[in-house]
Amino acid sequence: MASSPPLSSSSSSPSRRRTSPPLHSALLREDFDQVLESEVFVDVNRLRKYARHGIPDEIRGEVWKFLLGVEKPDRSNELTQRRARSESYREIDKENVETSKRMRGEVNRYLLRTKKENMLDPHSSPAIFEAVICAYLNCNNNIEYSPVLVQVCAPFVITMKSEFDVYSCFERLLNILYEPGLDASTNKRVAQFLSYFRTLLPELYNYFEDEELDVSEWASSWLRFLLAKELPTANVLGLWDVYFSLPDFIDFHPFVCLAILQHLKDSLEDLEQSEIRSMLLRLPRMNISRIVSQAHNIRSEIQARYGSASGARV
Repeated sequence: MASSPPLSSSSSSPSRRRTSPPLHSALLREDFDQVLESEVFVDVNRLRKYARHGIPDEIRGEVWKFLLGVEKPDRSNELTQRRARSESYREIDKENVETSKRMRGEVNRYLLRTKKENMLDPHSSPAIFEAVICAYLNCNNNIEYSPVLVQVCAPFVITMKSEFDVYSCFERLLNILYEPGLDASTNKRVAQFLSYFRTLLPELYNYFEDEELDVSEWASSWLRFLLAKELPTANVLGLWDVYFSLPDFIDFHPFVCLAILQHLKDSLEDLEQSEIRSMLLRLPRMNISRIVSQAHNIRSEIQARYGSASGARV
C-alpha cells in the first residue's frame, strides 16, 4: 500500500507529458494563478467561472479541491486543515482482502486501456487505487464494491499528488453520487431521460428500438457515474472541470448525455445492435466544449417545451 506523500499544494501528476501551451491556455493559466496565489482568501466564484472553460492540466487537482469544497477558501488555517485531513486518512483502515483481489484486475485493465494516454504511473498508482477505494468502502459499509469505482477514482489519482487528497476528493464526489435521495431515484431518472431522448431524437430512439437495444443498460450507467466509465480519460477530465464549476452538475448531466447522443446520431444509425452497444459503452473522443455548449441549448429547449421544472433533478 502506498503511503501518503508529504503535504504539498502542488497537484500535478509527474508522469504527464509536458508540452508548450498555446497562448489562450497560457492566459487561462494566468487567470487561475492570480486566484490561487492569494495568501488570504481564494475566490472560488472566480475559479468556477474560469473552470467552465477548462483547467490547465498542471493545476487541475489544486482547482478541483476548491471547487469540491475539500480545500477551504480561507487560507488562515490551510496547513492545519491539511494536516488534519492527512492524519484522519492515515488512521482509516485500508485493508480489505476480498475487495483488493477483485480491484486489482480492474485497475490493471484500466491501466492497459489508458496506457497510450500516459497519465498514470503503472508502478505506483495501483497501490493508491487500492488504498483509497478500500478506505472509502471500510468507512461506508452500506456501499458495495463495483468496478466502476476504479474509473471514478482515476481522475483524482491522475490529478492529485497526495494520496489523502485523492481520498478526500473521491469521498466528496461519491457522497454526492450516493446521496440517498439520488440513489433511490435512479429508475425514475432513467425514465425521465428516455422520455427526453424520445422527444429530442425520435429517429435515433426508434432505431434503437428496431435494433432491440437494451436502452436501460447503458442509460443507467451514463447517468449514474458521470460517464467516468464510458468516456476517454481526457474527456472525463474536461467534462468534470465543467461539472465541478456548476452548483447543479447532477441536474445538468442528463443534458450532456443527450448532447452526446445528438453528436453521435449519424454514426450510431449506421451500426447494428452489437456495434451500437460497444460504442455506447466505450465512447469515442469528443470536443467536450461543444458537447457542453449543446447541452445548454438542449436544456433550454426542453425547459421551453416542458417548463423550468424539467431542468431540475428528477
